[in-house]
Amino acid sequence: MSSEVVKQLQEAVQFSPENVPLRLHLAQVLLQDYEYVQAEEQYRKVLELSPDHTIAQLGLARTFYHQQKYSAAIVVLEQLEHHEPDHFDALLLHCRILVKENSLQSARDIYQHLLQLNPGFRDEALDAQFRLPQQQPTTSYEEDEPTEDPDKVFTLEKPDMNFSDVGGMEREKQEIDLKIIKPLQFPDLYKAYGKKAGGGILLYGPPGCGKTYLAKATAGQIQAEFINVGIHDVLDMWIGNSEKNLHALFELARQRKPCVLFFDEVDALGANRTSMRNSGASHLINQFLAEMDGIAANNENVLIIGATNAPWSLDPAFRRPGRFDRIIFVAPPDTDGRESILKLQLRNKPVSDVDYKALAKATTGYSGADLKAIVDLAVEDKLLEALQKGIPQPISQKELVKAIKSHKPTTREWFNTARNYALYSNEAGLYDDVLKYLDIKK
Repeated sequence: MSSEVVKQLQEAVQFSPENVPLRLHLAQVLLQDYEYVQAEEQYRKVLELSPDHTIAQLGLARTFYHQQKYSAAIVVLEQLEHHEPDHFDALLLHCRILVKENSLQSARDIYQHLLQLNPGFRDEALDAQFRLPQQQPTTSYEEDEPTEDPDKVFTLEKPDMNFSDVGGMEREKQEIDLKIIKPLQFPDLYKAYGKKAGGGILLYGPPGCGKTYLAKATAGQIQAEFINVGIHDVLDMWIGNSEKNLHALFELARQRKPCVLFFDEVDALGANRTSMRNSGASHLINQFLAEMDGIAANNENVLIIGATNAPWSLDPAFRRPGRFDRIIFVAPPDTDGRESILKLQLRNKPVSDVDYKALAKATTGYSGADLKAIVDLAVEDKLLEALQKGIPQPISQKELVKAIKSHKPTTREWFNTARNYALYSNEAGLYDDVLKYLDIKK
């Protein structure tokens, strides 16, 4: 968050010192900016004005946690839990603090309670600490019916990366920042215009261009939980179980918001129903659409990101307002982006006389994965020489140029297919960015 925004909020608070929502917003922005001491001050003032304000209590406890004031954090959390004994976020923070203080039995008790509140919740660090057994679904073949299926295990993580770790992709990052991150950072301002934080975006483009990496960086940028959903996490051989698994994923994301729910290869779960013969798959799509609409639940502060290499295979209903209504073309990196990616890939490796600008110009159309493959080929070339000489040999321009000549861009095949859709099946303008990238004028 820019210092100018913080300054403006501070001035607004001085002008209206008893405005609880405004002061709370300032505290949350400071917390996101790692200004824990200043955030603590603002949360304290909120609680002076509104002593039982749950969000402020939890925020204050988090500032204490980050400052390693664990005893003070526990006092605040116990007060919060007295009024809301099943407050999930408070219990989870309490559990993590007890682990830090080595009060493992008490922490285990709270973690078991968390699993009772949400059986689908898992935390890798806490699971490892308490060595909880992983639940596996069981199958029965008697009368072709399944036995009672335990809740599937879904993994949450809190990425330690953000946009600064993503080479290039400035256009994509700016679009996500304006459409996704700002509403989460300034929810009160957006609510004034009837806008809710959250929603869905669809990332599409050729494989290897960083769609998954960008989704994870988005979660890290807003310090949100991240759930990476694969096809195997949802699909089940038994009728109705796939819908149940999908519902459990959305419920977990709602419980842990702000949360990024990322569906890789989303077209595999949401294929166009007009080409389907399987009614079970159609039921799954209907469930998916209902979960995104949030008819029976609140999806505010749940960001749903889908990634696909084949947007033309996705059911059109997913592109209606309120679903994947923000569609972002993730193109192969431009010249500056390729230069940044090559520098990131060669970071901490022995290099000598590398002209990054020349390499970037020579790799037009290469994806991020292609650039990684080039560096890997150059490294393998140098490793052979190092093994023969017995000492490490620096990677030079020569090896990298050789690797570029032997590895052609993998994006060409995708663009051959995408060009046809962009030219002949683009009534809604979905693929205009593809035409722009290819410099084709209709």
